[in-house]
Amino acid sequence: MPKMKTHKSGAKRYRVTATGKVMRAQAFRGHLNVTKSSKRKRRLNSDVVISTANEKKIRLELPYPKYSR
Repeated sequence: MPKMKTHKSGAKRYRVTATGKVMRAQAFRGHLNVTKSSKRKRRLNSDVVISTANEKKIRLELPYPKYSR
């Protein structure tokens, strides 16, 4: 059986932790940052675990965890 291909846009967006959880970056950090407080921007800077509803779909894009971001 041939190797499975990694979905490259998924590999750039998600990363897999050592325990197997899939992490993603938070939204609302790209622009209009003058009006956001420093506390809010700091909180948005950290990665979060993806929801369980989307996990199955995203794992199809990342068959090999080492290719994630």
